[in-house]
Parts: sequence; structure tokens; C-alpha cells
Amino acid sequence: MSKRYTITAALPYTNGPIHIGHLAGVYVPADIYARYLRLKGNDVAFICGSDEHGVPITIKAKNEGVSPQDVVDKYNAIIKDSFEEFGISFDNYSRTSAKIHHDTAQEFFKTLYDKGEFVEEVTEQLYDEEANQFLADRFVTGTCPKCGNENAYGDQCEKCGTSLNATDLINPKSAITGNTPTLKQTKHWFLPLDKHEAFLKEWILKGHKKDWKPNVYGQVKSWIDDGLRPRAVTRDLDWGIPVPVEGADGKVLYVWFDAPIGYISSTKEWAERVGKDWEPYWKDKDTKLIHFIGKDNIVFHCIIFPAMLKAEGSYILPDNVPANEFLNLEGNKLSTSKNWAVWLPDYLKEFPNQQDVLRYVLTANAPETKDNDFTWSDFQARNNNELVAIFGNFINRVVVLTDKYYNGIVPTPSEFSKVDDDTFAALRAYPEVIASSIERYRFREASQELMNLARLGNKYLADEEPWKTIKTDEERTKTVMYVALQVAAALATLSEPFLPFTSEKLKGILNVSSSAVETSWSDISSKNDLLPAGHQIGKAELLFSKIEDETIQKQLEKLEASKKANEAANKKVEPQKETITYDDFAKLDMRVGTIIEAEKMPKANKLLVLKVDTGIDVRTIVSGIAESFTPEEVVGKRVTVLVNLAPRALRGVESQGMILMTASADGKLVFVNPDAEQSVNNGLHIS
Repeated sequence: MSKRYTITAALPYTNGPIHIGHLAGVYVPADIYARYLRLKGNDVAFICGSDEHGVPITIKAKNEGVSPQDVVDKYNAIIKDSFEEFGISFDNYSRTSAKIHHDTAQEFFKTLYDKGEFVEEVTEQLYDEEANQFLADRFVTGTCPKCGNENAYGDQCEKCGTSLNATDLINPKSAITGNTPTLKQTKHWFLPLDKHEAFLKEWILKGHKKDWKPNVYGQVKSWIDDGLRPRAVTRDLDWGIPVPVEGADGKVLYVWFDAPIGYISSTKEWAERVGKDWEPYWKDKDTKLIHFIGKDNIVFHCIIFPAMLKAEGSYILPDNVPANEFLNLEGNKLSTSKNWAVWLPDYLKEFPNQQDVLRYVLTANAPETKDNDFTWSDFQARNNNELVAIFGNFINRVVVLTDKYYNGIVPTPSEFSKVDDDTFAALRAYPEVIASSIERYRFREASQELMNLARLGNKYLADEEPWKTIKTDEERTKTVMYVALQVAAALATLSEPFLPFTSEKLKGILNVSSSAVETSWSDISSKNDLLPAGHQIGKAELLFSKIEDETIQKQLEKLEASKKANEAANKKVEPQKETITYDDFAKLDMRVGTIIEAEKMPKANKLLVLKVDTGIDVRTIVSGIAESFTPEEVVGKRVTVLVNLAPRALRGVESQGMILMTASADGKLVFVNPDAEQSVNNGLHIS
């Protein structure tokens, strides 16, 4: 009997496209799991949708001068199309702006409200007087009280992962105006998590949840041990789902109350479309509910949402929440604001028909237990050395030799030798080995077992050398090719969760897509004739192509350009000093001089002691340029000198003037040189 599964993947914010961090953390592992369960014959609802009510969306709309609806419409289309092209096999992808979601979320709130599950409180919240707006979540930034990060948000510190309230922040600032907010009273409804603490302890800490990943269990235990407090479920905003009770004008459901209910409304939308009853997928105790999320969402899916479901009373609770850690890019944290990312739409455009390469690399290097790093060199190496040289090479050799020796017809084997029997025994073990890894959410391990099966096939061919035995023992060659073809057929099925486009292409090559010769997951463990003798296969096609150095270099240059653009955008420009008169300026005596001697000031990292011929004399000038120039570099340089500055003693040396400096386009310190045109004038620096 098949098992029923409801699989959810975190709803992405519709304020930008998907990048590789999202894919590695949530969507690729969720898709592997869903595809695997379907192959095993289970009843699966794989659910997702756009999260369209978060504060980042309203901030994006303000910055772009458009409405929040314009923002979500734009990015919902981009995200949905990217997922489809990348092969993420959602059964339904909805959006939280849909009417079915508004109705479901309001009904859920009203049920809890009528049961007395909320606490109504008037509290002081941060308020921006100039913007005439309360500052919820990412409308306010400040210093994290836990780790001291000065750029924490009003809902979370992204450095230490702590979930926050805006009033927790030290030195808060409005993200709208930059002003220091005031405190103003407002009424909100709170979910009293402390009321559910005993249940959560019993369910998670004393229950069976120790099979949860250590990073998930550890974070949840820390939260519970620290003591749970009431959590607001409403916000003072004009974008979101209106709170459906009297006295709640101008208030909407807090996005983290609204968003997880999006899983339920998306399931309803799917069930209505396909003619199913949605309730068993959320209310039948025999259904397994699995949430795929990133580590920044652990508390909401393991504490807040289960408390909501328990309070409502008719829903099942999650069986597992296999959250991943974060993926970095070339040694630095992925950042949307800094454009330090590999965006999925860009990848699909720049690497056409290579979805499976990225899927494989992100799985093989998945941040399952700790943060991992994506590098373009590793991407190239895994493609060329594993997908091309191992998997693709094996399939190509098998198909080419079958076509060459037998016109593409699977030969009839003779008696199997011990090495054949051993190969079949190893082959039959792989479905269970890979399944065990997937069912324990060890997708990285599972992907490597799949590659080990391709290695098994390569080694078998290399050891048995059918290209040699074809000249001396035709019967043995038929047997060898028959065995190798069975490995190829197994790869076509077992690769489907990880490499769906490759699997489809390989099934076409082996001519099993539309024929009666179709291999199930369980067949591989029990049959030696996945491709029976006499079956006609197709012609060879390359499953993967080598990625050249030039392609990788372009990606690295693209990232470097992003880094430079970000540095330029964030470069601090000194404000203009107070206005002076012409008479003030006329007092300055600037001469062109030549540096004739230079040495480092002892025990001073920044100072050089210079001898400068100014044309009227040779004088000593102490200049703070030692971090940009060596003494040898500056001797002979023509420089502009302010000669009538009052002498000043620096480290016991009298400095009799100042050297004028400026900055080049790339931010380097350069001399104001009378013989060379400056590339940029960012204001004079007196050194």
C-alpha cells in the first residue's frame, strides 16, 4: 500500500529571482525527495508558492516607485518560470496574494480567535514620525542584542540567526527615513507560545524528534530551553491580509502567520484543480508532512507553525523538517543587495540545457550539516571529472559498442561468470543504498552512491575489455555487453530524482521511454533483465559536455565586476567642508616639487619621511602614504606641495609642508601630479 506524503518547500519571497543558495538549501533536496517517493509509488503532494506579503516586498516597491502588487506580479512570474525550466516538479505552485489563500488564512485566524487562542495586548512599538508608520520587521535595523551585529533586522539577525522583535534592537534606525524611531502604543494579537511550551517539549524533546538533523534539533532545543514568549501574529501595515475581526482596521496578518498557511491554501488549490480532497493531505494521521527549509526558518516551522496547527486542533504535525545550512559563493556570503549570487534565470540563459549539471553540483556539495562554498572551479571539475568522465563516458561506451557490434540490439548472454554475478549483486544493492540515504535526507551521500554505480559500470567494462574479446570470444563479449546494458538501464531509473533531464534523455537513448521495457525502482533489486535480449536501443548521444576554462573565466569576471560595482556604490564620500572665501584660498602657496629622498619612519606603519626639492628649497615632509607606496617607488616623483603650512613635529621629525593626493577610479591613492592627468577627481587628500 502506498504511503501519502505532503512535502512543502519554503515559499520564496517575491522581491527578487531565485539564486543557488535557495536551490541548494531548499528546492533541489525537496525535489529529489518528491521524485524519489513518486518513483516508489507513493501518493505525493509537493507544494510551494510565492510569499508575497513580506516587508522586503514593500521596501522593494518603495525603492522602485511602484506598488507592492507590481513587484509580486513581476517576480512571481520570473520565479515560477525558472522553477519549471529547472525541473522542480511541484504539484502546485501558488501565491499568497490568491483569493484562496486570503480566505484560508483569515479562516485559520478566525478559528483560533474564536477558540480564545490569542492574547490581545496594547504594547509600545517602534514608530517613524516622519513616515507616519509603525516599523515592523525589516522596516527597522539596529544592533543585535545577542551577537552585537550592527545590521540586524527587526525580525531577525542574519549573522547569528536569532529571531527578534523590533523593540529588541539596540540603537534602532528606521529603514525608511534613517531616523531614530519613537515608541507608540498599538493593539495587536499574540500567539502565546509559552502556553504551548509543555506540548512542544513533549513532542520534540521527549518525543521521537531526535531523528531530526542535529542543526534543527539543536536550534529548537535552545529556543525551548530559553523559554518561549508570546509572538505577535498581526502587524500595522497596509500590505497584507486584513485581520478579520472587529477593531483591527489598518492591521494585517504577520507574514510568518500568513506564509506557512500558504502550504495549506496551495494544497487546496491543487486538489480543486485535479479533483481530489485536500483534507487527507493535512488531517489524516497516516500522512507524513515534511517541510524543506533553510536554517533561518527553523523556528517558524518547528515551533511557531506546529503551535498554530496544534491550537487549531484538526491538523497533523510535521514528521520532519530537514533544514539545510547556508551556501556561500567563492568564499563570501551570498547577498542579493550586493549582487553576489548566481541567479537561476542567468544560469539557465548562460548554460542552456545544463540544468542537471547545477543540480548535481549543488547536491554533491550540499550544505546539509554546515555552511558550504560554491566555486566555479568545483562546478567545472565535477562536471568534467564526474558527469562527463564517469557517468557520460560509461553510457557512451556501452551504447556505441552495442550499436557497433550488434546494430543496437541487446545481445543474448551466455553463462554468467563470477565477475558477472558479483556485478549483478552490487547492482541490485544500489536501489536500497540510495533509498536509505534519501530517506535519511542525506542527498549528498545519495548522489555519490549514484555516481558509484556509474563507476561500477566503467570498471566492469575496463576489466572485461569487450573491444578485445570481440576478436577472440564473441559469446563472452555478448555477455559482457548484456551486463553493461543492465547497469545503464539501472542508471536511467536511479538518476531520475537527481538528474531528471539526463534520466529522460538516457531513457530515450535506451528506447525505454515509450516501450513496454520500463524499469521501476524495485525491478533493479530483483531482475537481471532490465533490458531483455533482443531489445532495440537507439543511437549514442552525449549526456554531458565538457565545460571549458573560458566559460568559467566569464563567470568569475562577472562576479569580480559585481564586487567592484558594490565597492563603488558603498564607497563613502567625505562631505563638503564649510565654505571658504577667495582670500582664504589665496593664502595657500602650492609648488611643484620633486621627491629626492624617502625612507620609512621607524615604528610607524603609515609614515614616510621625504626630502622634497620645492624649487625654493629642499625640505623635510612627513607623509602618511607608507601603506600605498614604498620609499623606492616615490623617489623621483613630481608632486604638488603645500609649502606655507606651519611646521609640525611628527614622531620627533619636523614636517615642513604637505603632499597633495587624490584617489583614482579604482580607489587607489595617487599623487596630484602636474605632469599626468588624473583619472578621477574625488577631492584632494592632504598627506
